[in-house]
Amino acid sequence: MDPNSRGPEEYGHDDAQPQSRRPARDALTQDFDRHAPALARTVQLVSGDLLLTVNPVDGSEIENCPPGELPGRPAKHAPAERAALDRAALPPVPPGPSLPRLPLIQRDEERDRLVRLLARGRSVRLTGAPGSGRTTLLDAVAEDCADLAPDGVVRLSGFRRTVDDLLYELFAAVYSTSGFRPAREQVADVVRDIGAVVVLDDLEFGGVALDELLDATPECAFLIGATPGIPLPSSDAPLEEIVLGGLDRAGSEQLLERVVGRALTEDESNWAGDLWFESEGLPLRFTQAGALLRQRDRQRAGEDAVDEFGVFQEAPSVDAPYDASDEYDVPLPSLAEGAAPAALLASRLGASARETLRFAVALGGEIPHQAHLPALVGDTHADAALGELVGCALVTPVGARYRLAAGVRTQLEAAGYADDAGTRAEAAAQHYAWWAGHPSVTPERVSAEADAVLAALTALAPATTPPGEGEESAAVVLARQAAPAFAAGRSWSAWERALRAGAEAAALADETAELAYFHHELGVLALCSGQLERARAELEASIGLRNVLADKRGTVAGRRALALVTDRSGAAPPGGRTAAGEEAPASRHEEPAAPSGGVPSAYPPVGFGVAGPGATTGAAAATGGGGSAPHPPAHDSTLVTHRPGGASPAERFAALRSLVGAARRNLIATGSGALLVAVLGTVVTLGATSDRKDDTPAERVGVNPSASAGVDDGGLVADRPKTGGDRDAPGAVSEPTDPGLDGTYGTSDDPTPTDSAGPSDDPSGTDGPTGKPTPTPTKSSPKPTPTESEEESGSPTPTPTPTPTPTPTPTPTPTGGSEDPPPPDDTNSAGAPTSGRAVESTAAAPAPGGGSPGGTSA
Repeated sequence: MDPNSRGPEEYGHDDAQPQSRRPARDALTQDFDRHAPALARTVQLVSGDLLLTVNPVDGSEIENCPPGELPGRPAKHAPAERAALDRAALPPVPPGPSLPRLPLIQRDEERDRLVRLLARGRSVRLTGAPGSGRTTLLDAVAEDCADLAPDGVVRLSGFRRTVDDLLYELFAAVYSTSGFRPAREQVADVVRDIGAVVVLDDLEFGGVALDELLDATPECAFLIGATPGIPLPSSDAPLEEIVLGGLDRAGSEQLLERVVGRALTEDESNWAGDLWFESEGLPLRFTQAGALLRQRDRQRAGEDAVDEFGVFQEAPSVDAPYDASDEYDVPLPSLAEGAAPAALLASRLGASARETLRFAVALGGEIPHQAHLPALVGDTHADAALGELVGCALVTPVGARYRLAAGVRTQLEAAGYADDAGTRAEAAAQHYAWWAGHPSVTPERVSAEADAVLAALTALAPATTPPGEGEESAAVVLARQAAPAFAAGRSWSAWERALRAGAEAAALADETAELAYFHHELGVLALCSGQLERARAELEASIGLRNVLADKRGTVAGRRALALVTDRSGAAPPGGRTAAGEEAPASRHEEPAAPSGGVPSAYPPVGFGVAGPGATTGAAAATGGGGSAPHPPAHDSTLVTHRPGGASPAERFAALRSLVGAARRNLIATGSGALLVAVLGTVVTLGATSDRKDDTPAERVGVNPSASAGVDDGGLVADRPKTGGDRDAPGAVSEPTDPGLDGTYGTSDDPTPTDSAGPSDDPSGTDGPTGKPTPTPTKSSPKPTPTESEEESGSPTPTPTPTPTPTPTPTPTPTGGSEDPPPPDDTNSAGAPTSGRAVESTAAAPAPGGGSPGGTSA
């Protein structure tokens, strides 16, 4: 394919788009030509039941994964894949001549005991001081146990790892998880069936956390390496404890001879004895001492010796013992130099090796991968420096990488290797930022170099200052480039550490846009981990910052993630609105009509957000508090009723998940409306059937007083027409209410005419053609309730014939006029209506939204 004429299959072009043919240029012109910017690398992966799209530009997007894209139960790696993973778990082989492998000395007893315990399925913790040869012994035991378990041997590193990190790494070492990161519960379900010998070195936790790790993997036998400073496991943990000590004097001298490659002289033997007493027989000290003696041998056979003996004259043999009278003999190192040999060893190394040590000190002891050393050091052959450092025992393997050996960093800092550490850390950050964002670098490679990248971030983030005009903060740029790669590589512990370091650096550098991005990513990470409250806080902070910046695309991404948090939490935020200003689903207040009693609800009884406006709770209705009853719209959705009984958070979450599409907002309206109807019915019944004693005014007057002659005008009081508005219509009469507890009268507060008013508990109602009271019930009001006298006699009491009297009698009944007096208060001191008619008039009044109060009919 001609690179100057791109085909339709490249870069997303199709056949319908015309292709431009650029003129051919030579190679030099193309190198100086301006290249098109590389597209942002987005990666999609499934996390639990969520679909995560890692977007390094606007922020990652997250949504519910479609059911068809959810992966099934993972399968185990094929033998070839498993072999490649086992090789990748080992530290890389340094370039250059191969180094001799040192044998185990005086460790046969511990080795055999460890193998026997692991063969019986027992887990063992091997405790040894730094430099005691713990890692070397673990490697030897791992080789002996290769065929013990069905899933073989799995090597893990506990350095800066948590329980969740180790469980995920164990899961990934045995099962294929391409594009899928299972949830914590799914991982626990799968690793329970893994049967392997797990070699876990450099563990940094114990106690309850270690018990959790052992309980989650009952079919695995663990061989754990730890230092004495790590907390012990619990007393009832199924774990054997073996303490690894130092070598004796004979073993120390034997190891020193194997490192040097020759027999020791008497002076060297005496020097080794003093070193053994000072170091307590730690093998690391004698390995470094052997490197000092090898350097002394090379100095003895150096350039001066060639000039003295000539080209064809043989120099003294390296294997021959030294002669104290030899003028070319180099003196032995002092005891202090043998106890702390790092500075002396480094001074005799090459320039690239010394510069590598300076970078390691600046990165907190982390040795960059040998592939990065040429770019960092500035030497094309700097990768060979790793071989020099390993040969001098200045570095030690930690998992699949190298770190400075125990005590080396302190010794190098005292020798001045920490000078200009900030400059080298910034240089490393700039290099890693370019490398992590390069399209050719896979997320898995970036995740493998996570410790060195995070070390550069940790060194730079606290010292970040606002950059100058046109400049960028190295820590912020590195976090922006590395964090999406960690997320795509499913190394979420490193993802979180990078985001937090980036947020700290962005806050110190006053870069608001970058700070909003880091908060958004932290919210997405918390949502994937199931920490909903933390996710809500991070996303709200990000949306607030992006609203200030008018970042529309970033704000939309944050709102979508926050909506998913609200949906999973099952409750609306306070006020019924999200941080983005959108109405939460749980805050809507449409309450559809429902059959009497409703239907059982499968939703949990708590956590349904804020009720809509106009809805009154049951407590407010029971106490006669303010607020009107909710007015449901006219549609035929089913109203669910509140089913009492608490539920655990897991049960509530499962219920919400099973009925996501239903109308959850109707539950509050159901309880309040049903309680309001019950209270109104009780008050009406009590007002209609209240006990009337002889000394009450209601007994003397009656519910429907008979018409009597007025004393002022000689007419019938009942024949007086109403005044004002509809009351002036022909045939409209005033209907007095029952007297209250204080003996006064009141009028109905129903402003409608009598022929359209709703019925009351008054048995008289309106006069029919026979003179008997005829109740006029409406469609939305209950039937009239007979009075107590009617219940005893079985028939309504007839109204006596009115007889006019000329004598004026003052009555509390209002007279006709241009203005009616205000009606008296129809409630007693307790807040309940004083008459059944007043209550019925209020209940019979149509609601503003149509229908009846409470959403049901009596």
